[in-house]
Amino acid sequence: MRRIPVHRVFGVLALACAAAAVFQAWSLQGAVQRNAAVAEAALPPAEPQGALPAPRDAPAEVRLARAGALAQAGANDAASRAYSALIGQGEGSGWGEMAGLGGAGEAAIRRHALYNLANLYLRQAAALGTAGGGLSGEALPLVELAKQRYRDLLRLDPSDWNARHNLERALRLAPEEVEAVAPEVNEPVERRRVMLRGMDPGDLP
Repeated sequence: MRRIPVHRVFGVLALACAAAAVFQAWSLQGAVQRNAAVAEAALPPAEPQGALPAPRDAPAEVRLARAGALAQAGANDAASRAYSALIGQGEGSGWGEMAGLGGAGEAAIRRHALYNLANLYLRQAAALGTAGGGLSGEALPLVELAKQRYRDLLRLDPSDWNARHNLERALRLAPEEVEAVAPEVNEPVERRRVMLRGMDPGDLP
């Protein structure tokens, strides 16, 4: 049986270490570039009114950072579109299955998008104010949208206490009335004696 020379073993180990080092360097460079793109996307837009969401082919982290920057700048429509695009992939397959799509990282980003979108709706409703002691006509639909998004998020993650707290705030702003269902009362029907000419009462059933 031939023995493998020691220098060959060291050579193979050296090649493996070099490959691992190259892979780590490549991964680190990708992470640095991605972090730089996220930091750039998080900058407030120069002109909020004409600002656009990040391209759909951009990494999800970049699109989420851009949506947050748009929301902070007051570009609510663009921010809403950006958040909706991030969570839109899970809507067709059901919210319960969404957590398994695209790995844990993308599922977490979608949950952040849901939470931020609900908060955006709630802030818009609060900015519109109240009318006559209640929500204005424009604010009420926004509160309803916020409640729906908080519920979507809680279906994904029931332990999200921030979403639960904000849902309670939204419910205080727009309480949901449960219609009272009247219980069925089986009252006895009044029996009346019918008298017909030429017939005794006992002839009738």
